[in-house]
Formats: sequence, structure tokens, C-alpha cells
Amino acid sequence: MTNNISNEVSWLPRTHGSALFTRGETQAIVVATLGFGVDEQRIEALQGSYKEKFMLHYNFPPYSVGEVGRTGFTSRREVGHGKLAWRALKAVLPDSEEFDYTIRLVSEITESNGSSSMATVCGSSLALMDAGVPIKNAVSGIAMGLIKEGDKFAVLSDILGDEDHLGDMDFKVTGTADGITACQMDIKIKGLSYDILVKALNQAKDGRLHILSKLTDTIAKPNSDVKTHAPKMVTRTIPGDYIGALIGPGGKNIQELQKTTGCTIVINEDPDTEEGIVEILGTDQEGIDAVLSNIESMLFKPEVGSVYEVKVIKILDFGAVVEYNDAPGNEVLLHISELAWAKTENVTDVVNMGDVIDVKYFGVDPRTRKDKVSMKALLAKPEGYVERPPRSRDNRSRDNRGRDNRNRNR
Repeated sequence: MTNNISNEVSWLPRTHGSALFTRGETQAIVVATLGFGVDEQRIEALQGSYKEKFMLHYNFPPYSVGEVGRTGFTSRREVGHGKLAWRALKAVLPDSEEFDYTIRLVSEITESNGSSSMATVCGSSLALMDAGVPIKNAVSGIAMGLIKEGDKFAVLSDILGDEDHLGDMDFKVTGTADGITACQMDIKIKGLSYDILVKALNQAKDGRLHILSKLTDTIAKPNSDVKTHAPKMVTRTIPGDYIGALIGPGGKNIQELQKTTGCTIVINEDPDTEEGIVEILGTDQEGIDAVLSNIESMLFKPEVGSVYEVKVIKILDFGAVVEYNDAPGNEVLLHISELAWAKTENVTDVVNMGDVIDVKYFGVDPRTRKDKVSMKALLAKPEGYVERPPRSRDNRSRDNRGRDNRNRNR
């Protein structure tokens, strides 16, 4: 049976990953779906609650064995076979730091005469690599059988359904070229001798490696990236003080950002560092870049003494509102007195809407308590220019007729 193997990947073009694995009269269609932290399975167990990033569902419809029956519920057998395949593949999955996706595999058995759970393992390995999941090694699986009479025995490789039903053992072994990742044994006799177990394991290894060569002939290693229509995730860390600003009052900011970019944004706080961990989830790279740009703009802090390129976005009587080109959305007032060394009567005599200019940042003006930028600071002073002396405190305390205002109320 192991010689009659055919594989195909990307069989379903719009899925994140897919594979069709056929071995003899057993066939499995496996689909891989990638998700994010919000898609993790939440499990309430006796030992407490936890989340699972990897899920594998095995479906064995009645038509796969030529029967008519009800579908729509999961049997104990399907749960058990799915769990075995889950364990077989769990060992080769990448760490969250390398590939922080939630992964779901669904195996649909379309035909069965042999170990469909091992077909699921093989098909799942192909689907993961097709989806761009950087698994450590490909995984294959094989079912071993046993016929025993007295002291005589024969170990069978890649057993069929009849051999499973009439035989004395169903020994399923999965693994990579380096070793075993999972196994399961059902026996119908009182026990197995050491010789039988050694022979079964050696035959299983030869069978696994043969099947593994068929898998790697189809796809030698995982695709370098997820597919264009698969969701992409970018993680960005922000100071904890900025979490509220990104969310906005009542979630207004983040909801508007999700609406305009088509991305899903998930924010979690790291309990150790108290920093915000922002997950940007989407299929459109432009939308992801737009969210990143918005975050960079929010975090943007100009440095005193630095020169920045800005764009004029509004003209006022007393100056121009400009926007930093490196941080769209960050605006600052360029006062009319900072446009040129000569006295400026009208703002539009120097700049107009849409003009791109350079300004120097001076920090927060102590008088206005607002950021101060200057265009004239980057220009050479005109020859003979005399700077007006600042008004003294005594001058400011007198009215236009020279009377001392400090003494008026005495």
C-alpha cells in the first residue's frame, strides 16, 4: 500500500493551505486556516482555564466507507483520532516568537480502507507547509498490524481495514526523519513480546521514511511566506501611557482606524513591563502599513534643535498650521512672526496651502505652552538686521500713557 501514494498541495486555491493525500483506498483532504490571538481556543479544564493556538479536527463521514448515516456531531472515535494526529504534529510546530499565528487544521476523510488517522497526519504535514507554517520537519505516519498464532507471528505494515479488524494489533506510529512524535497501540491479545515490539518499530520506521520521501517529493520544505490572501499579523509595542490614546474615548479612535484600514487591532498589556502589545491583523498590506503609520505618528516626539520637513495644511491670520511629513496627523502652529526675518503682513506672502517647507523645532514655548517651530531660523539674517529687544517687565507694567499700573489700586 505504501507504494500507491499520491499527494497534491494548494488543491483548494483560496484556502490558506490545503493538501490532498491519497494512500491506496484511503484519502484525506486537509485544510489549514491561519488566525490570530482572538481565534485561540479557550478551554475550561479541571486544572484551570487556558488557551490553545493549535487545533486539529478530524471528520469521518459515513460515505467514506460506503455507508449512509447521520452527520453533524463528533463521535468519540473522531475525537480520539484527531487527538492522535494533533500530538503527532504538535512537536514540530514553531514557537510563538517565530510564527505567532493560531492554526486550525480540518481533515475530511473522503475514502477509508486503512488508517485514516495516519492519512490525516500526512495530509496535515503537507497542508502546514503549503500554508507557510515553518514546521521543523515533515511528519508521516503508518499503522502496523500483527497476526500471531502460538509462537509464530507476522508484523504487517500499512494495514488495511480487514487486517485491522481480523488482526491482533493496531499500532500507529508517527514521526519525522529524526524520530517518533506520537504512537498509539490497540491489541487484542494479552501482551506483546519484546521481539514483536522491536520488529514492529523497525518496520514502522522503514515505512515512515518511505512515506516521508513521497511527502518531500511533493513539497520539500515550508513555503517562505503565507499566501497573499492569508491574514498577516504585525506586532508593535507601545508605552503603556499611550494605550488609552490609541483606543480613544469609548473606543472611537481604534474603531475608526479599523474601519478605514480593514484591519483588526488587538491591544494587550504586558503585566511584566506594563507596555502595550498591539497586534495588527489584516490581509491588505497597505491597511497594515496605514495602522503602523498611525501608531508612529502617535508616538512621534520631535527633538529640540532638529529640522523637520512639514506641509502647510491650513492658513490662519496669525500663522500657518503645518503637519510633519514623518508623522501624518501631528500638527503644529508656525507663527507668522517665525516665517521670515522681515515683518510679514500676510501669511500667504511667504507660504501657501500645500507648500512643503523645512522648520526647526525649539521645544515648548514657555509663554504659550505650545510647541514652537520656526522657518526663519533656517534662513540667513538680512544684512543690517537689528533684532527688537524683548519688552522688559517694567515696560509691560505701564499703560500707554506711561502710568505705573502696579500703583493704580493703592
